[in-house]
Amino acid sequence: MQTQTLILASTSPRRKQLLEQINLSFKVKGSHVDEQFEANLKPDEIVQQLAERKARAVYNNESDTFVIGSDTVVVQKGEVLGKPIDEDEAYLMLKNLSNGTHEVYTGVAILTANKITRFSVVTKVEFWPLSEEEIYAYIQTGEPFDKAGGYGIQGIGATLVKQIHGDYFAVMGLPISQTIRELRKMGYSLPHHLFG
Repeated sequence: MQTQTLILASTSPRRKQLLEQINLSFKVKGSHVDEQFEANLKPDEIVQQLAERKARAVYNNESDTFVIGSDTVVVQKGEVLGKPIDEDEAYLMLKNLSNGTHEVYTGVAILTANKITRFSVVTKVEFWPLSEEEIYAYIQTGEPFDKAGGYGIQGIGATLVKQIHGDYFAVMGLPISQTIRELRKMGYSLPHHLFG
């Protein structure tokens, strides 16, 4: 009997860590896709479309292969924030997020031979008021530059966050609980320690 293969279409250490922490066996393949999107798309459509693009980029047409693609964006007052390109952009992002609430959208696409499932999760994140010193100190850690919105909630960026409403793991980059349930619905055989 052919065994099922699970592939994470991402080189994100956070997403990898989330699958590892529930003891899933999987492979990692970077997708390296163009992450541009159409300006008229809503945030949930953007993340689902990019997640699917990533999954399709690494799918190898094998019947028992399941590929997970995921994408995350930060939205503040209707504006989609990607990853800052330099210190100035990181500063502006963090200054705008200071003392307010923004949304983090994470989309997931799971692709297999004859099925695709797409969904997105939105989490509200509230920041403390941040002084210029705090913002610059955080930028100097280097953490903002590969993160949507210019911060990582699982790292030093945790000190910026006052509270969240929603899925913490989605803010990290993968809503792990819903992802596992969708995999099961699609016919992926989960190990016994997950749902018996």
